[in-house]
Amino acid sequence: MQKDIFIQARMGSKRLPGKVLEKINGIPILIRTVNRIRRCSLATNIVVITSTNSKDDVIENICNKFSVPIFRGNENDLLDRHYQASKYYNSDYVFKIPSDCPFADSEIISEVLKMAKNFDYVSNYHPPTFPDGLDVEGARFDVLEKAWNNAKKKHEREHTFSYIWDNPKKFSIGNYLNKKGNMFMNYRWTLDYPEDLEFIKNIYAELGNAEYFGLDEILELLTKKPRLKKINSMYNGVNWYRNEKENLKTIDSTLYKEI
Repeated sequence: MQKDIFIQARMGSKRLPGKVLEKINGIPILIRTVNRIRRCSLATNIVVITSTNSKDDVIENICNKFSVPIFRGNENDLLDRHYQASKYYNSDYVFKIPSDCPFADSEIISEVLKMAKNFDYVSNYHPPTFPDGLDVEGARFDVLEKAWNNAKKKHEREHTFSYIWDNPKKFSIGNYLNKKGNMFMNYRWTLDYPEDLEFIKNIYAELGNAEYFGLDEILELLTKKPRLKKINSMYNGVNWYRNEKENLKTIDSTLYKEI
């Protein structure tokens, strides 16, 4: 089974434009994220997928500079972008990792990929128990194609797999749980606000700007230096679910915070 990972990236973030090209010790966060994911040996292709909008040309240029495969597609219909990319690469199982996850953990990714043979859709995200920013999710290509054909609502097109995981009676759903307990609402490791960027840069600096460190190393650091966790804690639990609470059938108010 060919398992491909697609890393969606764009320049047009409303809260932090160009966030994935912010640099840590001279290396763009996007490239650091790609290199971390490349440690997962179970994926056949690891590809950045961006839009055809000219403002995203810089993402293609950076990918070419660092020899990272790049695919370009629909700007707002992420379901279509993943579908077209997976058709191009002849993927059997299609995985998605956002580019704003600079602590992407290859060990966690590998555990999720191992589950693929048993389910239509797998993730560590439904329900979420890992720190926000370690998400990985995927679906078999034929299942993705069903979603591509049947998903009609705006959020179902924008959030790629939401039609699938929000219809558990139609699809078999597998989830990898955090053995350390539920950390989703209390640990924020994603990149969306300036405070997130400050937190991320501090973690990298404390860990020697290493190319790779995992969940355990970050948790150990935060235990030793709890002040770091406070840098972006005001946004703990803030995610896109709050914007679609009237539309999502399997998400309740315990999984997001209003701001």
